[in-house]
This record gives sequence, structure tokens and C-alpha cells, in this order.
Amino acid sequence: MKPLFILLVSIAWTFTGAQHYYQGLMDYLENRLLAIEDRMTLWHEQSHRYHTDMKDFKKLVSEAVDGLQNEHGTLFKNLEGAAVRVDRLEREMDYVESQTSPRACADKADKVVEQEAWGLQERRGEEDEDWEEDYSRVLDCVEIISGIKSVKIVKRVGSPKGMWTRDPRTSKVYVFNGTSGDTVLQFDSARDFSRSAGVGGIISLPSEWSGPGSAVYDNYLFYVTQEAGADVQVIKYDLLTGVVTDITMFPMESHASVYKLNPEIVADLVADDEGLWLLYAASDSEPNISLAKMDAATLDIEQIWDTRCPRENAEAAFVVCGTVYVVYNTRLASRSRVQCVFDVNEVVVSEEEPLLYFPRRYGAHASLKYNAEEKQLYGWDDGYQIIYRLTMKRKLLA
Repeated sequence: MKPLFILLVSIAWTFTGAQHYYQGLMDYLENRLLAIEDRMTLWHEQSHRYHTDMKDFKKLVSEAVDGLQNEHGTLFKNLEGAAVRVDRLEREMDYVESQTSPRACADKADKVVEQEAWGLQERRGEEDEDWEEDYSRVLDCVEIISGIKSVKIVKRVGSPKGMWTRDPRTSKVYVFNGTSGDTVLQFDSARDFSRSAGVGGIISLPSEWSGPGSAVYDNYLFYVTQEAGADVQVIKYDLLTGVVTDITMFPMESHASVYKLNPEIVADLVADDEGLWLLYAASDSEPNISLAKMDAATLDIEQIWDTRCPRENAEAAFVVCGTVYVVYNTRLASRSRVQCVFDVNEVVVSEEEPLLYFPRRYGAHASLKYNAEEKQLYGWDDGYQIIYRLTMKRKLLA
């Protein structure tokens, strides 16, 4: 009986302990669930607050975007209006430039000629000889540029930089694609070039031309070449026989470019009514462009001038009747303009030099080559081949 009692007491004790254990476990689980519910409630509150904030932010962004769109539309209309005004201004400037001739300046002897008061019978001796020298030195070429009459875009072919020109003694056109190479394209005429796919007769040269600064004159090609560590050379190449007829060394630094906006051109050969010229920079520290008159037959240097035209912001230059016209631009290509003129005969001085603007096209000129026979400029502008037809006026002594 006693053992049975003890067994019942043990079982009752065990049930009581188990009950306390499970009750504690249930309390723990209930507390954890309450904590989870509290966190879920907090998460819902935060989520609702974030959702409200996002809605407010979206509304603000939408209002800001609408405002920016309105401002963009207004700005775009203003820019369109400004572009129209700029185009109108450029057209008006082109018209004014076409109607207004540059003023040519004359020295004392020139003014006497203009007034028909030479007085040769009254003034003899050395003074008469000086006046006759002034008169004769400009008789060979008597024209200066007064404006740009028309513009013709012939083609777009090749690299952004290059050169094309026409021999003034023939109708043949020569194309130099890029900034260096050992080949030149030849076409029978400008019309053939415009109708072609940019592929003409290929002339292979014995050496590489450097920079778009070559010249074609009287069936001869004059081009500049330079090798690393060597002097700059001017080469005369016979286009009819395919033979180099003369080579001359020119004392200039190989890294000195004549135009700061076209650093590939270490020297620029140009031809006009009076023959062959060379534009160059004696050294990289020299601020101005130098000019040399060359004998086209022997490549001898006849005379050298300091043009006083700065190299900074210069993009190209050409010579007409012994007068150098230097074309300037900006680093970010804008409207090209002739801003410096130097006349070897001192007929046009800086105070009265013509200020010519080229009609705005695509970028900046890589080269400008004058054709004395046609009174035209052959320009290379960002891969476009352009012809500028010039208007001329006679010098005072003509």
C-alpha cells in the first residue's frame, strides 16, 4: 500500500512540474509573439510613413520636372530665336562686306599719282627716280581683295584635314588627303572631281609630304617634307615627267608650326600672280609669321619679311598680288576671318587693311589655296571642299 502511495505522489509531482514547464514555455512564446506583433506594427507604421514620403517626393519631382520642361521649352525657343538673329546678322554682315570695299592706303608718291600731279617736269633727279621705283614695284600686280562674292560647296571627301588646289596654268585639280602622305590624287578638272567618288589618278611621290601646305604651279608640285632630326626641305616635283628637279633646305625648326590652330603645317607654300611664296615660323618662340619670296625655277630665297601677323589663333593664310592675308579663328571653331594683312609693297597698311569674314560653314579651314587665274580660293573645311569666289579692286597706282 505504501509503495502505491509513493508512486501516486511521484506521478502527481511529475505532472505538476510538467505543467509549470509548459506554462513557462507558453508564456515565453506568447511574449515573443507579442514582440513580433509590436515590430510588425512598427514596420507597418514606418512603411506607411515611407510610402507617404515617397508620394510627397514623387509629387515634388513631378512638379520640378514639369518646371524644367517648361524652362527647357522657353530656353529652346529663346535659342531658336537667337539662332535666327545670328543667321540674320551674319547675312547682313556678308551683305555689308560685299558692298563695302576695303580701303587701300597709299604712301606719299601714291597719293600724288592719284591726284594726277606727278610733276615730273618740275621734279628731277633722285626724287623722280624714287617715285618711279615706287610706281614700278606694284605694276606687276595691281589688285587687292574687296570681298567674297560667292561660296560653292563642291564635295565632301576624305579626312577632316587636307588640301586641294588647281594649277593656275592648267585645269587639273590635285587633292592631298590628310596631314601627310606620299600620294596625291589628280583630276582633269574641278567638275570631274565633283562628279567622281573621290578617287582619281594617283601620283606616287618619292618622299612623303608633310602638312597640307603644298602648292601646284605651272605643272610643278612644290611640297614640304621633314624627317626626324633633319632640316625642313622644299621639294620641286615635275608632274609631267615624274622627276624631282630640285631640293632646297630651309633653316627653320622642324617642330615650329606656322599656324597655331593647324600645328601640322611647319611651312606653307603658296602661289599667286607674282610666283612662289613660303610662309613659315623661324622658331617656336617666334610670335609672328615670316614670309619668303622664292624663285620657282631654282627654289632660291629672294627676300624675307616679318609680316607682323601673329601665329596665335591663325588657321591659314594665302597671298594675292604680293599681299598676305592671314585667316584667324578660335580654339572652338567659330567664324573664320581675315584679321591681318601684310603687303610687301607697303600699299596696304595695318590701319586700313580690309577685315573679311568667311561665311560660317562647318568648322575651321585646314588650308586655303589661291588660284590667280580664277580669282578663287580653294578651301578644305572639316572634310568639305569649298570654293570661295573673290571680288577684287585695283590698287591706287593701277
